[in-house]
Amino acid sequence: MSHIHQELTSQPECWERAAVQAPAHRDALGRPGERIALVGCGTSLFMVQAVAALREAEGLGETDAFAASEFPAGRAYDRVIALTRSGTTTEVLNLLGALRGRVATTTITADPDTPVRQAADDVVVLDFADERSVVQTRFATTALTLLRAHLRLHTPQVVADARTALAAPLPEGLVDRTQFTFLGCGWAAGLAQEAALKMREASLSWTEAYPAMEYRHGPISISTTTTATWMFGPAPEGLAEQVGETGALWIEGALDPLAELVRAQRLAVGVAAAKGLDPDRPRHLTRSVVLPAA
Repeated sequence: MSHIHQELTSQPECWERAAVQAPAHRDALGRPGERIALVGCGTSLFMVQAVAALREAEGLGETDAFAASEFPAGRAYDRVIALTRSGTTTEVLNLLGALRGRVATTTITADPDTPVRQAADDVVVLDFADERSVVQTRFATTALTLLRAHLRLHTPQVVADARTALAAPLPEGLVDRTQFTFLGCGWAAGLAQEAALKMREASLSWTEAYPAMEYRHGPISISTTTTATWMFGPAPEGLAEQVGETGALWIEGALDPLAELVRAQRLAVGVAAAKGLDPDRPRHLTRSVVLPAA
């Protein structure tokens, strides 16, 4: 059994632990009204995009999300929150170093025994969600759950939906598709991007992701009978019918979007297995991107 399979199936328990932990980090995760920037790389970037959309939608303060390498140095924030599983990612450490003494910083990590402990003002440790697989699953979703609970948007139903996502069979014929598209609105748009990344990393599949309303503006032209188009959350009116006309398999997620991401993780592992790939060791990838010193 692959590490990724074991790790993705443990997510409901990890989410419960993160939700309990959130109140202890009230200030470090940003107070209402503060202007916050969240940063990450790869999977972490898509998680912080989702959190930024949630926080803005709740009216809790201006919230931006950036790739750590693209942080706008001229903008002023009350706090910058960095998400890094390994605690060693070069872009994150460089940014935290540049911000030291200028703005409060928080890091959410799985491994505190790394340079990130000294780089940030506050460190939130989710070591129980750390992973052996290169491909992230439970750490990313647990970090998002921590922040979602901090925003008072996490409920026991989310965990119940995750258990359903792990137990219910995937739609018939889905693993046999050769092209995958994930769609989402609002905070779910970031989760759609993460689902696409999981498919590319673990199964080398042709995968794309878009904000749902943008799918009509060109990308739908690639849909065909070999496509699966998966909607995270409620679909815009008429979109399911339009996708159906292309011959693509339409999947409308009925679960919480974070639980739908768990289903997509299962799909990535299933497609990898069908191709004879090792999803724990995707080609050209490592656990952390550590660049040589300039």
